[in-house]
Amino acid sequence: MKVHHLNCGTLRVPGSPLVCHVLLVETDDAGLVLVDTGFGLQDVASPRRRLGALRHVIRPLLDPAETAARQVERLGFRRSDVRHIVLTHFDLDHIGGIADFPDAQIHVTADEARGAVHAPSRRERSRYRAAQWAHGPRLVEHPAEGEPWRGFTAAREIIAPGLLLLPLPGHTRGHAAVAVDAGGRWVVHCGDAFYWRGTLDGSGTPFALRASEAAVAFDRALVRANHTRLAALHRRGEPDLVLVSAHDPVLLERARRAAQEGGVTP
Repeated sequence: MKVHHLNCGTLRVPGSPLVCHVLLVETDDAGLVLVDTGFGLQDVASPRRRLGALRHVIRPLLDPAETAARQVERLGFRRSDVRHIVLTHFDLDHIGGIADFPDAQIHVTADEARGAVHAPSRRERSRYRAAQWAHGPRLVEHPAEGEPWRGFTAAREIIAPGLLLLPLPGHTRGHAAVAVDAGGRWVVHCGDAFYWRGTLDGSGTPFALRASEAAVAFDRALVRANHTRLAALHRRGEPDLVLVSAHDPVLLERARRAAQEGGVTP
């Protein structure tokens, strides 16, 4: 499968500018698949209603040219070609674009759907922005069950061969990573299981990001366990495995270069 690495939302966080790293996957038989969406056209048009007060903290650029909808079109596709969207989780900077693809099936873990849509706790109700799914998307909910895969305990193939959902709860109740067979290499989009490359290589993470990661975690112990697991996987140096996060701009650029050059390690 061919994988495009998109930035669908620049976050102008002081000291640590971030991106919203989205995968656009070309499959053989299932059309286009997005992994996360970043911000969408409706977020750009109505940031107060769609994003709330958090927009003043993360300061998104909200450029329509950065939306997945516009980038899909610039690549020569129609929005209707996006038939599936896999969400790592329901935070507002990951799902804002789903309304731009109203006919796509939205794949998510059952635990995340429960925590965001069906039976959120009081804390979860304040976390998520229901306006972003008010159009009534078609949710496809996947249980946190599967086969072991490269240190992950419950990999589940979804949509097409070579596309795996990997439950990684902690950041949110039903957070997941997504692995894509890009031909010669696997790209593992870890969502917000880690924010910054320093979590993997031990070089450190900016204080503001570490504080934010801890503050918003649904389960801090699970977040720390995920950090340990992903760092160990990184240290193994498997040549056909690429780990990316949703927000690290350097990992985004490295993944783009690797995809363009046909390499495997960003």
